[in-house]
Amino acid sequence: MNNCPLESERKIMLFLVAALLLMGIMLGTAAHLPAPVTLVAAAVIAGWLLVFFLRERRHHAEVTSR
Repeated sequence: MNNCPLESERKIMLFLVAALLLMGIMLGTAAHLPAPVTLVAAAVIAGWLLVFFLRERRHHAEVTSR
């Protein structure tokens, strides 16, 4: 398994681009969806980003403790 820092940064950037793309799509369609559907989608995206944040925080804590 390749643990090159550039590969790790590339995966992080890909994840963030995907999250922003999904958020943009949902915001664009929010005008056409009922409010409850929009709120559920927003909660799913927020949960996804929270999981990402927690994983990155734990990863950086492990790296700095070595």
